[in-house]
Amino acid sequence: MVYFPERYINPLTDFGFKRLFDTESNKDLLIDFLNVVLPENHKVQDLEFHNNENISTAIFDIYCQGETGEKFIVEIQRATQNYFKDRSVYYSSFPIQERAEQGNWNYKLTTIYAIGILDFVFDNHKDDPTIKHLVELKNQRCEVLYDKLKFISIELPKFRKRLDELETRYDKWLFLLRHLDELEDKPEGLDEAIFSRLFEVAEIAQVSRRKQQAYMDSLKHHRDLQNVVDTARQAGREEGRRAGLQAVREEGLLEVARKMLLAGGEIEAVCQLTELPEGRVQALAKSLSLDGADD
Repeated sequence: MVYFPERYINPLTDFGFKRLFDTESNKDLLIDFLNVVLPENHKVQDLEFHNNENISTAIFDIYCQGETGEKFIVEIQRATQNYFKDRSVYYSSFPIQERAEQGNWNYKLTTIYAIGILDFVFDNHKDDPTIKHLVELKNQRCEVLYDKLKFISIELPKFRKRLDELETRYDKWLFLLRHLDELEDKPEGLDEAIFSRLFEVAEIAQVSRRKQQAYMDSLKHHRDLQNVVDTARQAGREEGRRAGLQAVREEGLLEVARKMLLAGGEIEAVCQLTELPEGRVQALAKSLSLDGADD
């Protein structure tokens, strides 16, 4: 028996995400989650999973179809990566390719949703408090040109509500995605039937020994990845700090050089004292319109 200090699985691991959402017996959880992130005019009543139909779909975390034919690609992404948006567009093309392979086809497509649950924030979104982003194909007047392809991304780190601040079903889902493995029991306020089901499915003690080991491996991979990301962020902060100190130091030396030049100091003497490049000091002298700057 593998020992876990936590009672519930981490839903942001590969194992945890698929245990909660990627099985026929638990599709009610995925349906409820989709219905809180989809546009108001689109609600799902039933789903059919396609993950194991062919090798191409093995690249998706979850690939399923609604009862009216719409396709859902649901991906969890734990760390930022180059060309993430390109990847999302590429993934959305798979349902189109499948449709084309059916033979006699009149080019009519079904609606495709590419949904990304992100454990990071896009660099250009850092100052934007919006958590859920809906992207559609629009023209120059911001009119929807094609309404059958939609990209939804949820930046989980931006969700910071405490348990006592949860108001909507959407709030509760995001809270559980972020904090499920930190909870010791099902808290008050999350007593809806769907969340009772989630806590039941997520309890580690209900997982077989073989699958507990699989979860341990998935958790280790998740933690290793998080450590790599944290290390990279720390290195970036240190580099930024050093660059900032260097900029402050150079600014101070330039101020010293400026004062020396205004006081009549020779360029060579200024360079020796400040250790600034001669070309930099000459340019400074020229900007001050001092005689001999170009000598």
